[in-house]
Amino acid sequence: MFVAMFAAMTVIGTMIKIPMPTGAFVHLGNAVLLLAVLLLGYKKGSLAGGLGFLLFDLLNGYLTEAPYFFFESFIVGGFAFAGFLLFKKHPTKVWQLLVIGGLTGIGKLLMTQTKNTVMLYVLGSDWSTAFTGALIKLPASVINVLSTMIIVSVLYFPLKNIFQQYE
Repeated sequence: MFVAMFAAMTVIGTMIKIPMPTGAFVHLGNAVLLLAVLLLGYKKGSLAGGLGFLLFDLLNGYLTEAPYFFFESFIVGGFAFAGFLLFKKHPTKVWQLLVIGGLTGIGKLLMTQTKNTVMLYVLGSDWSTAFTGALIKLPASVINVLSTMIIVSVLYFPLKNIFQQYE
């Protein structure tokens, strides 16, 4: 039940987007993925985020991107869960959530840079040009990471209290 709810929230969060000059956009989907991992655990949370991103891509004309973002949810979710484990699955302070968000952000930025570099390389750029071209697209992801850290820091504790009622 909660996997479906978080998948739907990921779709909606990703639809709320702010376009960037690079063609990328800032959205709230990553915050929903991180909240799902923190509240549901790695497998269910990553699955919820992956399904949400998959559905968003299928519904919005990003068919070729859909499998990648499903896969990426599990990698980024792994970074989130690693951060969660640092605090024995019980973060109690906002700064701990910011650390978890920062680790999650590192995973997201690594995945984004790798994907964009490989895509530009496959399209014919030499490696250094592909890497540089991918860096140009990274600011939107940095903004996504920062907004995710803020949103999760605000919403995690109230949502955790609500979820504890259903355990």
